[in-house]
Amino acid sequence: MSKFNTSATKPQAHSPVTTKKKPSTRTFEGGSGYERDVKSALFLLAVSNMVGEKTFYESADDRDDRYATLVRRATIADPEWTARLLAWLRSEANMRSASLVGAAEFTKARLDANLDGMSRQVVGSVLRRADEPGEMLAYWTSKYSRTIPKPVKRGVADAVLRLYNERSLVKYDTDSKGFRFADVIDLVHPKTKQEWQGALFTHALDRRHKRDNPIPESLRVLNANAALRAGMSQADTPVTFVEADALRDAGMTWEDTLSQLGSKVDKARLWEANIPSMGYMALLRNLRNFDEAGVSDEVAAKVAARLADPEQVAKSRQFPFRFLSAYESAPNLRWGKALDDALRASLRNLPSLPGRSLILIDTSASMTSVGYSKRSSVTPAKAAAVFGVALGAKGEDVDVVGFASGTFHHKIRKGGSILREVERFLRRIGEVGHGTDIAGALRSSYRRHDRVFIISDMQTIQGDVSEAVKRNVPIYGFNLGGYAPAAYATGADNRHEFGGLTDATFRMIPLLEAARNADWPF
Repeated sequence: MSKFNTSATKPQAHSPVTTKKKPSTRTFEGGSGYERDVKSALFLLAVSNMVGEKTFYESADDRDDRYATLVRRATIADPEWTARLLAWLRSEANMRSASLVGAAEFTKARLDANLDGMSRQVVGSVLRRADEPGEMLAYWTSKYSRTIPKPVKRGVADAVLRLYNERSLVKYDTDSKGFRFADVIDLVHPKTKQEWQGALFTHALDRRHKRDNPIPESLRVLNANAALRAGMSQADTPVTFVEADALRDAGMTWEDTLSQLGSKVDKARLWEANIPSMGYMALLRNLRNFDEAGVSDEVAAKVAARLADPEQVAKSRQFPFRFLSAYESAPNLRWGKALDDALRASLRNLPSLPGRSLILIDTSASMTSVGYSKRSSVTPAKAAAVFGVALGAKGEDVDVVGFASGTFHHKIRKGGSILREVERFLRRIGEVGHGTDIAGALRSSYRRHDRVFIISDMQTIQGDVSEAVKRNVPIYGFNLGGYAPAAYATGADNRHEFGGLTDATFRMIPLLEAARNADWPF
């Protein structure tokens, strides 16, 4: 009788997030915990760490300390890998604060070990927005000292030359910042070869140090901005200044315009003048404000078209859950189709898999009690529902199951709105308790499926997750918590784990389905 050469035999495929083979710790809920290697632990924490935010099981300080320690360990062990991770983290994964902190800790580890090179490039690679050079200096000085090491200075200077322009100075150089543009320039001494940028640096220094010098004539946007602000404050009829081209040419942000004229001019007219120059994220955040102000259907249709444009969605790099958040906050149904199309575009990397799939979505207390930030109403459970329901809608034959202490089966209506299906799923939270029993959910829900997806923070109670289904059935865990203990051994034997708040790492799954090894997504 053949033991190995059977119809059920599949080639072994490996995935990058790996653990020890045997449990050596406990999950936060008391289940058997598996220790990950440094790279795996860092990756899963990095793609879920908002920095400075507490989670259900970890305080903000403990989580941030663990992240910094992992970055420093990975930097010493494999600096090239860590550098690639941090650049990808800021770009494709869109984790702004985590990548910035990671670059600073990368540099600190290299300095402490007396290692030269790489740090300048890593710092420069994570600074992608004009307020981030100041953020980097604020982090370094608050954690270490006011003495800025050369790699940080040079990396920040490189970013300043790329990012500082007239419009970014209008938008980000405000009194609310501890490090103004001039402070950054004074500290890192960027050497520009462009005449206009030299004039910009001089003006930034003049206004920071309250020197009574005129704005250089070459800075047309700043001169237009100053003239427009003066006119707004002096005019008896400020409505004459509400014109889309004039606002755009002067680099006026929607925040500035509302601050200057919000009590003097009809809000609908203000918004309609600002909308053509607003960024994608600003549009997404202000749908409710557009509705409350009475923005016309004609203008709203243009906003909706931009929100739904796949190229705009890709360029904006929004977390998929932000479309759910916008949908929940906008009272007018005119946005629904555009937001649903945008959500689908943001999840283009979710695989459409043949055969039968089981998707388990965690609805336990640890997934529903704490938002991703103090100001956010988006919980890990909402992010999990977005991924799980969208994945279910793309599959050939899918069972979507919510679980906590028990389970509930959730039928996905084919061809319907993903956002409405997510909304229906979320209304069922609490239906089966508030614990986290992954193994129990697997055992009770598995019905000869070809694969299993588990979308959870993976902090389960006692029970052997790996053995809840046969070893020839792949388990793909999608980890939204990044906590230290793993719920089961991963990396081989049809047991895999990914993570993040975007769809980027889902691209590994088709490789594993084809029995090919999946590498890091960067």
